[in-house]
Amino acid sequence: MQKSIHLFERLPRIDASPAGADSLAADDGVVFPVRSKPLVGLIRNRRSYHNGDERNQRGAVPASATEDVIVRSPGLRSELTEILAEFAALRVDCVAIDGGDGTVRDVLSCGAAIFGESWPTVIILPHGKTNALALDLGIPTDWTLEEALAAIHNGNIKRRQPLVMTQWDNAEAQVRGFIMGAGVFNHCIALGQRSHDLGAFNAAVVGVTTGWSVLQAIFGGKGNVWRRGTRMRVRSADGSEVEHLGGLPANERYLLFASTLENFPAGLNPFRGISNPLRVAMLDNPGRGLLLRIAGLMRGTASAATKRRGAHAFGSEGLELDLSESFILDGEAFPAGQYRLSVGAKLRFVVP
Repeated sequence: MQKSIHLFERLPRIDASPAGADSLAADDGVVFPVRSKPLVGLIRNRRSYHNGDERNQRGAVPASATEDVIVRSPGLRSELTEILAEFAALRVDCVAIDGGDGTVRDVLSCGAAIFGESWPTVIILPHGKTNALALDLGIPTDWTLEEALAAIHNGNIKRRQPLVMTQWDNAEAQVRGFIMGAGVFNHCIALGQRSHDLGAFNAAVVGVTTGWSVLQAIFGGKGNVWRRGTRMRVRSADGSEVEHLGGLPANERYLLFASTLENFPAGLNPFRGISNPLRVAMLDNPGRGLLLRIAGLMRGTASAATKRRGAHAFGSEGLELDLSESFILDGEAFPAGQYRLSVGAKLRFVVP
């Protein structure tokens, strides 16, 4: 799996007292530009899938806005903190992120040391292989920077809260994103990466990975990795263990999935009726009777009888996680360990 998914050795570290937190607006209302034209700090990931094509002009700076857009194209993740500190010092009205979900994760994680919970408005230019956040927000993959700048003036804003995975014994070690998973989810993501190599993206990847994963889990033998549980302990924020419904040892689960997104590809809605910003789904075991009903689980229409077989879907204020294997956040792997999973403050995103 490590050949397909990059494994981080440790979580990024943030300053406990973010430098920019005291100088930026912290209210949850729409913040209109303080200038007649908004000053935009644009971070362009040159390695993102669509940005690799020199003919792609979706993130091009309009001629009318060249003086109002500061473009930075970091070659390394380690450069992001310095770039975001520059944007904070210039008091940009917007931070634009030109890339996929992984680029958004890296910017939000590094930016926590700069902006704290008081971010400028965020523009997403979805030019990566996976763009789940953009899909959730209703942003088309061909959306241009020029269109985004026009949307700012129209006040088109949606709010989302990122997940925050924090190391149990070090609150400064944390990473932020929107889709987290563990257990067999890791294998699904590795399969998704291989699907990208075959030309499948976004909703197509969901179909490929879901279908193949279920078939492997249903028809695989006892030693098949698609039928293996993963040692993990899942507790609510109050420290109480989330009920285990059997089928595997009490210290193992089959799949853990958490997100703050509201809309998913291919018409899926696993968190139907759950209003908490942090939404969690788990499968306690790979029982064939449970997996044969996966379609209902993914649509959020599973019966009570199906759930008694080992399925959970619930909202939470936070979780305490003890993971024996790596977890995935927005497409890349982070090390095993003990973590707190929570949600960050609401961010404002420009939408069409």
